[in-house]
Amino acid sequence: MTLISRRNALRTLALGGGAILLSPGSLLAARPRKDRLGVALVGLGYYSTDLLAPALQQTRHCYLAGIVTGTPSKAEAWKKKYNIPDKNIYDYGNFDQIANNPDIDVVYVVLPPSMHKEYTIRAANAGKHVWCEKPMAITAQECQEMIDACRKNKRSLAIGYRLQHEPNTQEYRRIVKQQLLGKVKQVDCAAGYRDNRTNHWKQQKALGGGVMYDMGVYAIQGARLGSGMEPVAVVSAKTSTTRPEIYKNGLDETTVAALEFPGGVLANIKTSFGENINFMDITCEKGVIKMAPYSAYSGVKGSSPLGEINHPYEVPFQQAKQMDDDSLAIMGGKPMQVPGEEGLRDIRIVEAIYKSAASGQRVNL
Repeated sequence: MTLISRRNALRTLALGGGAILLSPGSLLAARPRKDRLGVALVGLGYYSTDLLAPALQQTRHCYLAGIVTGTPSKAEAWKKKYNIPDKNIYDYGNFDQIANNPDIDVVYVVLPPSMHKEYTIRAANAGKHVWCEKPMAITAQECQEMIDACRKNKRSLAIGYRLQHEPNTQEYRRIVKQQLLGKVKQVDCAAGYRDNRTNHWKQQKALGGGVMYDMGVYAIQGARLGSGMEPVAVVSAKTSTTRPEIYKNGLDETTVAALEFPGGVLANIKTSFGENINFMDITCEKGVIKMAPYSAYSGVKGSSPLGEINHPYEVPFQQAKQMDDDSLAIMGGKPMQVPGEEGLRDIRIVEAIYKSAASGQRVNL
C-alpha cells in the first residue's frame, strides 16, 4: 500500500463513526519519514546539562525533543531554555507514557549505572530506540537483559562511547588494524581525575560507584582498541584507596590491572579518582603510538612514527558526532557503530578485574 493510499484509508476509518480504534503505532507508521530524530534525555545531571544538550544544538540528524527528570525546577528551566513543549516533559512516574509520543524517537539514558537496565528496558518496551551512557550496567547479566529487550522490541541499542566516533581514535585504530607499524607488542594506558565529591553516585556502591565502572571503562576501552584484540584473561589486579572515608564498603578509588591478549600481548591499565592521568602508549614492532590525552572531553591527540594524530575540533563535537552517527544508522536501518554487545564486553572485563583483585588470582575470560 502506498503512503498516499494508506493515509486516505486512515482518514476513511477515522471518519467512519469511530467504530475502529487506531493504535499509536498505526498512526506513527503513516507519518512521513523523518530526516531528524527526536531525542529525550533521561536524567539531567552534569553530562546531560553541560555536554549532551549543547551537543544536540550542533547535531544535524537529531534534536532535543524531550526530557525526563524528577526535579520540577529542572523541568521548568529546561523548558524555557530549549523551548520544550509540556507534552514532551516527563518524570519517572509517567515515563512509560512516552510510548504515545511520536515526537520522541530515541530515549538517551543518562542515569546512575544502577538505573540503566530499568530505563533501557522500559524505553524499549515503549517502542523507542535507546542510547545508554557507559558503564552499560552493573553486571553482564543486566547488559544481556538490556540487549534482549531491545532485540525483542526491534529497537536499536547504542552505548555512549563517544571516542569510537572520534576521528583521532579512529586514526590510531586504523594504524593498528592495518599494522602500519607492525604488530602490537604492548599497551599501557591510564585514565583518571581527582574527584573530591563525597556523595555522588560514583562514591555510592548501590548506585554503581567505584572507579572501574567509570574511568576504568575508558582504560579497558584503551586496552581493547589499542591492541585491536579482545583480552583472554585478567592476569592480575589490585584495588586501593587513600581516602577510605569516601571510598568505603569495598569501593575502589584506584585500580591497576594487567590484561592478557592473544599472542601473549599485555595491556597494563590504571584508573583512579585520586589523580589526574590520561595517556595511552601502544608499543608496536616499528615504534610507539602515543596518545595524550586519549579520552578527554577537551580533545584527543597523539603522535606516532608516521606523524601527528591531531584532527582539532571543539567541544562538544565528540557527543554531537556520536549522536549524529547513531541517528543516521537508525534512519538507514543499519547496525549501531557501538551496540549493546560492546558495553557487555567491557562489563565482563570489569567483573573479572574485581574478581582477580579479590582473589589475587588470574581470571580467564
